[in-house]
Amino acid sequence: MSALKIAVSVIYMLICIGLIITVLLQPGKSAGLSGAISGGAEVFFGKKKGIEEKLAKFTEVLAALFLILSVVMMIIFTK
Repeated sequence: MSALKIAVSVIYMLICIGLIITVLLQPGKSAGLSGAISGGAEVFFGKKKGIEEKLAKFTEVLAALFLILSVVMMIIFTK
C-alpha cells in the first residue's frame, strides 16, 4: 500500500473517532410530546449557548470532512 493510502486512512480514522466523540458529548434531546414542543421553541428562539453550540459546529465540520474524505478514498482505492 502506498504512503498516500496509509496517510488518508489514518486521517479518516481520526475523523471517525472525533465524530463519534463529538456526537456522544452532545446533550440528549427531550423525549415525548413536551420535548417536541419545547424542542420546536428552541429552534425558533435559539436556546443553544456556550459549549453546546461549539460542539454542534465541530460536529458539522467533522461530518463534512468525513463525507469529503469518503469520496476521496473511494477515488484513490478504486484505481
